[in-house]
Amino acid sequence: MMRTFRTLVLAAGALYASASHVAGQDYPNAPIRLIVAFAAGGSSDVLARAVAKAMGEGLGQTVVVENRPGAGGNIGAQSVARADPDGYTVLFGTNGTLAVGPALYKDLKYDPVRDLAPVGMLHKLPNVLVIHPSIPASNLHELIAFARSKPGELTFASAGVGSASHLAGELLKAAANVDILHVPYRGGGAAMPDLLSGRVSMMIETIPNALPAVRNGTLRALGVTTPTRSSSAPDLPTLAEAGLPDFDVTSWTGLFVPAGTPRPIIERLNAETLRIARDPAYLEQLKTMGTDVAVSTPEALGAFMVKDIAKWTVAVERSGARAQ
Repeated sequence: MMRTFRTLVLAAGALYASASHVAGQDYPNAPIRLIVAFAAGGSSDVLARAVAKAMGEGLGQTVVVENRPGAGGNIGAQSVARADPDGYTVLFGTNGTLAVGPALYKDLKYDPVRDLAPVGMLHKLPNVLVIHPSIPASNLHELIAFARSKPGELTFASAGVGSASHLAGELLKAAANVDILHVPYRGGGAAMPDLLSGRVSMMIETIPNALPAVRNGTLRALGVTTPTRSSSAPDLPTLAEAGLPDFDVTSWTGLFVPAGTPRPIIERLNAETLRIARDPAYLEQLKTMGTDVAVSTPEALGAFMVKDIAKWTVAVERSGARAQ
């Protein structure tokens, strides 16, 4: 009886391995949906569309970007976690949703570590503190002094409650000891019009989304949030250099699929992330957006995300940001 059971188990394992191998060979044979958990027009959307175009060419199938904004990116991420694990629904994941989100939200309807399978890293993005030119500050020290003289009057925009830009703003408030009102939006793209018009005072945003407005003078940049200066804007100091020692907020993106997706499909998608990282046209497009390419194995991305969740959990506790 036991021998028969073992034989059945081995046969089932072989059948699954064979089916997975065939799935990998045939994949993809239909369009792929790339889910962006933020509104169209923001930095995540812009980067995802560049990825979709480049990967579609290599995969020989259309990669369609689908925006599903809301709840700090959790609506879109949850939809992928619950999708069929067949490789045709892929998440354009961000640290704001997959690392900051678990630190802020205690009632998530999915577990990013358990319910999503990492594919590979795509980008690392410097963030920049930008203010509306009506704010009388040309550097961080002047901004802090002005904010302290008008407690509660200045505002900072974010891509939504629980987003990286929200928590970065809370960390800035705590580090600078200033009282600034948080104004959440449904993505960075939705926040930008109010920032450009002066309805909100400032924002910590990724360089791809903020740099064009800085270059044309409609916004003023005071510093980048990364430990080192950005190659896209080497004249900008880091906020640590400008007066907030050890301040570090780095954004990243990567591809994820539903847990249970066959390994050959994950490997096929990972191979595409490695290929486009060497694509001159894609790299040139990233350069114009102020974004650095990044690559990894699925395992390395998974380990990195776990470590980043732990980091942001500590940051949430230190910042006093309210857990949802």
